[in-house]
Amino acid sequence: MLVDTHCHLDFNRFDQDRDQVILRARESGVGRILNPGINLQSSQAAVRLSNINSDVYAAVGVHPNDGLSWQNDTLGHLRDLASHSKVVGIGEIGLDYYRDRTPRELQKRIFLAQLELAAELQLPVVIHSRESLKDVLAILTDWQRGLVDTQPNLAERPGVLHSFSGDERDANQAFLSNFYIGITGPVTFRNAKELQDLVIRLSLEHLLIETDAPFLSPHPRRGKRNEPAYVKLVAEKIAELHQEAYNTVTEITSATASRLFKW
Repeated sequence: MLVDTHCHLDFNRFDQDRDQVILRARESGVGRILNPGINLQSSQAAVRLSNINSDVYAAVGVHPNDGLSWQNDTLGHLRDLASHSKVVGIGEIGLDYYRDRTPRELQKRIFLAQLELAAELQLPVVIHSRESLKDVLAILTDWQRGLVDTQPNLAERPGVLHSFSGDERDANQAFLSNFYIGITGPVTFRNAKELQDLVIRLSLEHLLIETDAPFLSPHPRRGKRNEPAYVKLVAEKIAELHQEAYNTVTEITSATASRLFKW
């Protein structure tokens, strides 16, 4: 079974054919799809989609680029949404110093509040990081260390660094805190030698496969709208890089996703 551990089916780029996109994913062998929210409204939409599609699951959270939408009652609303049986994580949360749409101190405050919520609810986190990995890893390391005594089960499966863009040293720091890293379409690009070399050096047991649809379409769909069915292209490339059978890659990464999200 294939899984897509990160895509945004609630985005309006799927409004015209969302049902067909989900059907194509099923026909391609994708058995689980995780749809993280990026703000309160998106999180609500992700939960609704999970409610009407047996193979779609949700994470709820406020993305750093949507931090200005944060209100005093947002955390409470996220807590209520997270009580839904198909919500398996808190995300997409983190820091983004590339867009910088939200003041950095506010980003950090919102990030920490949502990490506290994840600890309270014993849900893993789906982490966004763009040009902010040093700060993100420092925050996550401290957070995970605090879980060891208070939430030991969550400390063993704290979350995933979505669409990983760091180097081997960053990856190893993440692994020391039991985080997984998500690999998306760019690993298939002809000019992605550094990312491909990194994936070769990393254990398959540490990887999750993602699309981040509608973004980051893999080769040969680059430049077009991405969708969960194309996660197969990511898995095929990882199999090629590791010189492993495709079924081995899908089996290992799907098992890892099941351990993390308990679906």
